Amino acid sequence: MIIINRQGVIEHVKNTVLLSCLTVALALASSTVAFAVESEASAVNDTLKLETMSVTGSRIGRALGDDSEAISVIGGKDIELTGPSHINEVLNNVPGVWLSRGNGQEHLTAIRSAVLTGPGSCGAFYFAEDGIPLRGHGFCNVNALFDTNSEQAGRIEVLRGPGTVVHGSNAVNGIINVISQAPPQQSESRISIEGGPHDYRRLKLQNGSTSGNHGYLLSVHGESDGGYKNDSGYDQQKFNLRYDYDGDTWKITSLLSGANLNQETAGYLVGKDSYKDESRKKENPDPDAYRNSKSIRYYSSFSRDSAKDLHIIITPYLRYTEMDFLQHFLPGTPNEENGERTVGLQSIAHLNSSADFTLFSGLDMELTKAYLKQTQGGLGFGPFPSGKQYDYEVDGVYTAWFIGSDWQVSENHLLKLSARYDIQLYTYNNQMVDGNTADDGSSCAGQPCRYARPSDDSNQFRNPSYHLGYIHSLNDNTDLIFNAAHGFRAPQASEMYRLQATQVDVELDEESLDSAEVGMRARFFRMQWQVLAYWMEKDDLIIRDAFVNFNGGNTISKGLEITLDWSLTDTLNWAFQGSYAKHSYDNDVVAGTEGNDLDTAPRQLFSTEVIWQPWSGALLSLQLTHQSEYFLDAENTLEYPGHTLTNLRFRQDFECGLYGVVRVSNLADVDYAERADVDFSGDYRYFVGEPRSVYLELGMSF
Repeated sequence: MIIINRQGVIEHVKNTVLLSCLTVALALASSTVAFAVESEASAVNDTLKLETMSVTGSRIGRALGDDSEAISVIGGKDIELTGPSHINEVLNNVPGVWLSRGNGQEHLTAIRSAVLTGPGSCGAFYFAEDGIPLRGHGFCNVNALFDTNSEQAGRIEVLRGPGTVVHGSNAVNGIINVISQAPPQQSESRISIEGGPHDYRRLKLQNGSTSGNHGYLLSVHGESDGGYKNDSGYDQQKFNLRYDYDGDTWKITSLLSGANLNQETAGYLVGKDSYKDESRKKENPDPDAYRNSKSIRYYSSFSRDSAKDLHIIITPYLRYTEMDFLQHFLPGTPNEENGERTVGLQSIAHLNSSADFTLFSGLDMELTKAYLKQTQGGLGFGPFPSGKQYDYEVDGVYTAWFIGSDWQVSENHLLKLSARYDIQLYTYNNQMVDGNTADDGSSCAGQPCRYARPSDDSNQFRNPSYHLGYIHSLNDNTDLIFNAAHGFRAPQASEMYRLQATQVDVELDEESLDSAEVGMRARFFRMQWQVLAYWMEKDDLIIRDAFVNFNGGNTISKGLEITLDWSLTDTLNWAFQGSYAKHSYDNDVVAGTEGNDLDTAPRQLFSTEVIWQPWSGALLSLQLTHQSEYFLDAENTLEYPGHTLTNLRFRQDFECGLYGVVRVSNLADVDYAERADVDFSGDYRYFVGEPRSVYLELGMSF
């Protein structure tokens, strides 16, 4: 077994860790703590306290204390102070979560897992906007979160571990749900401008109002970044238009949202420790790489309270996405075009049959038309032909039914039981010649071509899932919580029909995950905390080996997560979020790997932040984030040493609605990699982290 050396962590944050452990120990020893925060909230709490409501686990807003699931909420004020130019700047503060930033707006995700890669690996995560998935079931995209206007979100909710029965397929390892801002109660407008290094510029606008039963909010922002590396940078624009109607019978929430991204993409820097080499940090081995993406979504959610304590929510929605990019990471750098058009419906009914028992049930449906094309310009070489390599369409039909209950067995015992049944259908239509040939049917220099196209086909997957939750209230302020769940994901369309080498047909089963977690949480006086331990076993992982897709991997994840928020005084707040986890192979998916750590799976992730209000209208935040060492290969022979970063933020509010913000990222100017792994030849490669950067924002509310 490989033992991770934790000395580096102790050297960096010894005092912070000791204080965290002491705080948790004191909290666990307390038996008379109060579950509610004191009514006279301090100025720091008024500004930065996390939202206490969540909709991700049930589709109905309720206090986090009523949920047994591991849900973290990043409030709108926290997002505003952070001012993220990439969503990982806020999500990497959630325990057990790591969004590995690529170049520009790209990202890969880890939630209680390693950073997952591969054509369908993103199917392990459920990315949503107001609870509606950003991509169709079976058509995941690793970068889907850049479609959301997270920069102007009302809050972001993260559910760690398998989703509840309102989610279904793809909610295997976790859920990231970006919640739009609600209209303001009074007429309000906001404008801000921001500048930073490498010609970074951003303009944000908001205008909203509520009159009688009607409210609206328009949120728009545009952003341009010249890029730290050579021939990199991006321009993006996003908008949300939300309309709320609060009638006597029906309540309606509607959202029209869209995003446009035009990005020059910098590739990996190759060579051991090259991310530390000042003469190489700005190298871009792929100056012609790019990514263009467009998306637009619309939904209207209709809810009402009917007779006999019945609450109904019906949400039809539409989705459109379009993307093209140069695959600089593949031989020949082919161009890919993909897109989808979706119409869907979510529905749920809650029946409060008594004060102690709630029954809920719902039906979800979705129709998706998707396409993918891959084309290589110039001359072909070896097994890589020029011209079209893939050109196919897939029609997806998804439907699911779920049922569940919340039962207050007694004053101190709440039991949650629910189950779901999903059906996923694919109809695949190849638009070019079948087999592993060039687009004219010829071989590639006398050998089979790399890319293989199956014949037209139809496939279906049927899967049950369940969730069991239990809350035992020890007293008015302390809970024991327990969750057990079974999650799954159907094979994604790209795993079924985007084949390679001699594989021209595939029979894949669903990936499944069984999970159990137990924990304790409490809130008293100025402090709230939670400790969770979890175990997850994933079976039938879909992997690619020797260019063949098959079910062959099993993994086990065991972890401990801690969150703590403590208002030390009326003007000083300290927060800590951390996790220690081991994600390991449970079989020899590669010879000799059983028991090894998964690659790109740091055992330790944590962040800690102190927020101080030195005087009226001012906020100063000092944040430290740590990521431990991790292996880059399944054999656990190559390693990235990890890093610790420090960020500083200061905000000052002035009269007449004016404010200014200064943000300093990587304050200590540490050499680090956003992500490290190995290339096809076994050499180290890195996405280089940016050096110390200073951003200035000026804004006005009126």
